[in-house]
Amino acid sequence: MDNVKQLLAVRRDKLQKIRDLGINPYPNHTKRSHTIKELKDNQEQFVADSQQVTIAGRLVAMRRQGKIGFGNVKDESGRIQIFVRKDTTGEENYELFKLFDLGDFVQISGICFVTRTGEYSVKANEVTILSKGLRPIPTVKEKVVDGQTRRFDEFADVELRYRKRYLDLLLNPQIKRTFEIRARIMREIRTFLDGRGYLEVDTPTLQPLYGGANARPFVTHHNTLDMPLYLRIATELYLKRLIVGGFEKVYEIGKNFRNEGMDKTHNPEFTAIELYEAFSDLDGMMEITEAMISTVAQQVLGTTELQFQGQAINLQRPWRRDTMLNLIQEHAGFDASSFDRDAIAAFCGEHNIEVDENAGPGKLITELFDTFVEPHLIQPTFVIDYPKEVSPLAKSKPGNPKLVERFELFIGGNEYGNAFTELNDPLDQRERLTAQSRLREMGDVEANVVDEDFLEALEYGMPPTGGLGIGLDRLIMLFTNNTTIKEVILFPTLKHE
Repeated sequence: MDNVKQLLAVRRDKLQKIRDLGINPYPNHTKRSHTIKELKDNQEQFVADSQQVTIAGRLVAMRRQGKIGFGNVKDESGRIQIFVRKDTTGEENYELFKLFDLGDFVQISGICFVTRTGEYSVKANEVTILSKGLRPIPTVKEKVVDGQTRRFDEFADVELRYRKRYLDLLLNPQIKRTFEIRARIMREIRTFLDGRGYLEVDTPTLQPLYGGANARPFVTHHNTLDMPLYLRIATELYLKRLIVGGFEKVYEIGKNFRNEGMDKTHNPEFTAIELYEAFSDLDGMMEITEAMISTVAQQVLGTTELQFQGQAINLQRPWRRDTMLNLIQEHAGFDASSFDRDAIAAFCGEHNIEVDENAGPGKLITELFDTFVEPHLIQPTFVIDYPKEVSPLAKSKPGNPKLVERFELFIGGNEYGNAFTELNDPLDQRERLTAQSRLREMGDVEANVVDEDFLEALEYGMPPTGGLGIGLDRLIMLFTNNTTIKEVILFPTLKHE
């Protein structure tokens, strides 16, 4: 700790010395003429022309010997060596150079040349400080253990990486690549949907009533209106209002917030896409899901064949489709099609699956699916025909009122999407939301609430509609081969230190 304090004190002392030279260590403007990549891409031209250039970036290496100094400057496009001589910059400017530290942002003006050792460099005739770093950037330390290079510095601690993402990005360049892929995925999704005639829209994040999912909300208070508001848990009910209003294809990419536990695939604040298409249905949603994900993979990664945690996954269409009940029969050897609650509860008990006394047979069937089936769904699989009990916003399946037209998409043992043939019967919808409210009264804090305004909108008429939601953070995990959601969110939610 004393060593750290000493390093901080040395840097602050240098900061004061820079100011004593009459130089602002944090100037308002820079005069960069070229990126480092531009210099490297046109090396022969810059060397031959002796053209004056100005680069700007972070100083990542430096060594001085008497009146000569070398260093490396890095910007987002690359890094290049700088060569600084006292008799070229002048004594006062060289004194400033001597006050530079690793991590400082600097500006170097000069000409490009090749040193006697063959190193392409910028020979400085003027150096400028752009931002004096008051803390040293941690040093990456590695050692070879059992023939493998391993990190053993403080940034081997993953939680520290998440807390100080800015340093994580500096010290682990591959992390930056993850977020570049993330941005491309978002862009390609928009391109795909826009090309199919969808309209991107924005709906409220602060809502007077939450709905559209089984989740516990975050609650806040609006002082002027003196009323509680909720951070949205889903965009569904507002997007359906737009279908009622006459839009036929809409989508929204945005943040949802759920006041729930955190694990490898859950963060309280997450990014999702929801889309709704009038005159479509569950089959239409399966088609667009397959097409969108496989197209985005091809555009971003150049392939539909992925490696995810040692598993080869093929996103090539078509994907498997099977019912929840069939899959339970296949993997658990149990026939739950009778919806006999006592029999299902007994089977759960035999396999140490906790049974909520208020849960109906549909809820218990999903518990069986989660336990016996989900981990085995490695290749893309649409699981269809969900119990109505756990699907209050989906249309009933013709011929079987206990089931609904719903799918969830599973890849690599994880759930990625949820879709319905949307319920547009206002009376049936009211009945189902009322049943959900009774579950809330019995202690289910994640059950849906009755949204009177949404029900009123349905009474004006909503056409047959297909709806889809996809957790984009999880999709990015799949595309970047990451097992935890924190690796694909720049600033994940963490407990206070």
